[in-house]
Amino acid sequence: MDSRRLLRTSATALAAAGLVLSGCSGGSDAAAPRTTAPAPSSAPEAPKLKKYYEQRLKWRDCGVEGFQCATLRVPLDYAKPDGEEIELAVSRARATGPGKRLGSLLVNPGGPGGSAVGYLQGYAGIGYPAPVRARYDMVAVDPRGVARSEPVECLTGPQMDAYTQVDQTPDDMAEVNALSAAFKDFAAGCEKKSGKVLPHVSTVEAARDMDVLRAVLGDGRLTYVGASYGTFLGATYAELFPDRVGRLVLDGAMDPSLSALDLNRDQTGGFETAFRAFAADCVRKPDCPLGTGSVAAAGEAMKKFFRDVDARPVPTGESRKLGESLATTGVIAAMYDEGAWPQLREALAQAMGGEGSGLLALADSYYERETDGTYANLMSANAAVNCLDLPPAYRDAAAVEKAVPSFEKASPVFGAGLAWAALNCTYWPTPPTGRPHRITAEGAAPILVVGTTRDPATPYRWARSLAGQLSSGTLLTYEGDGHTAYGRGSDCIDTAINTYLLEGTPPADGKRCS
Repeated sequence: MDSRRLLRTSATALAAAGLVLSGCSGGSDAAAPRTTAPAPSSAPEAPKLKKYYEQRLKWRDCGVEGFQCATLRVPLDYAKPDGEEIELAVSRARATGPGKRLGSLLVNPGGPGGSAVGYLQGYAGIGYPAPVRARYDMVAVDPRGVARSEPVECLTGPQMDAYTQVDQTPDDMAEVNALSAAFKDFAAGCEKKSGKVLPHVSTVEAARDMDVLRAVLGDGRLTYVGASYGTFLGATYAELFPDRVGRLVLDGAMDPSLSALDLNRDQTGGFETAFRAFAADCVRKPDCPLGTGSVAAAGEAMKKFFRDVDARPVPTGESRKLGESLATTGVIAAMYDEGAWPQLREALAQAMGGEGSGLLALADSYYERETDGTYANLMSANAAVNCLDLPPAYRDAAAVEKAVPSFEKASPVFGAGLAWAALNCTYWPTPPTGRPHRITAEGAAPILVVGTTRDPATPYRWARSLAGQLSSGTLLTYEGDGHTAYGRGSDCIDTAINTYLLEGTPPADGKRCS
């Protein structure tokens, strides 16, 4: 796989996947009301916020060629603007020209928990189409709680190693208790290390931070490309500040009207769809480790492999062995981009032969684990934001037991593990501040929503739903595999998005590309 594409895929996909694998999504197993939440007025800012909106950024060299960095000050709590401040990391690459500068283009790769600054410097600022980079300053801000912006911290590296290996398909009450204890310990670690910021990392607050940045950059309206969770962040911005919406691209859309139980179950179905596409490709090849029969038979072979490594973890050449949890994570990590399928075939073949280092490497890339055993704060931030944005998916472990059959129906291969993974917000120390609701953003300029028909992490139905909710939503469809569509090789998709960003004209609603 092209290294630049790998950087882009990692930044976008891995963060999004945390929604299910770490069970960080919120939502109640009781039906939640789906009404449109009241949006704050986008009238001129309260006087106490003026100092934030009128601050000047001091740009400096980042140590990364072509990029500048700065620090944005925002209130920890917008309800107390005279209270404590926090600092957010910002980076930009200036418009390269030629042509008239169109302002700033803010990018976010998803998550929650993905570093937008890392994404900008590793991909968007050098890999976005040249005509777009010519006309826009490419800008990113790490959202509060993420990476360089007051990062949420929960566990040490060795503790994270243990956490990622806990069995997420418990076979008896002892294993249920062990999984519950792991989630409780994770939450307690977050509260101990990051208790100050934990109540203030919601998507609403991150969207308000983006509006401060918009004003400080001198833009009257926000131009933005958000992928995966970044679409929820962008839609939330449109809800809060509809008259400040410029050109918004929401690629790999989330559905804000769903509870977390529904989000997790839908995403589980998305991973099954992606696995079936992988299996259909695999069984046509003579070296397919899942056999050369039917897709259904490949699915049974995959389930058998997971059962085998659950009972007898496979050596990896280091102290960690490949059990079912890490193996599942490695397989799911490869579902995000069909370019990773050859790597997955090889890793599966090795693991089935008793050598698990290939799948472990995929799992480590998913969790952003470094070779020295340290982790980025991706999974910590993912949990903190998701558990604040929505009520927990389950009241207790007994509720998971009841939900498992519906998850297994959505995905015979991944269902049980992904059902149990959604338990962790049950034990979260900070009460949720958000609720599932429709976002209409009445009065906003046209917003472009992009969906991929076989997207594993953000199922296509979510894009259709969000485009239908937004009063000015336009749906663009990519008929293909992988997570998100922009910059993935479709000239049709890229041309439509580039035209919208450069000229302000969205494609016809319902346009389809392959």
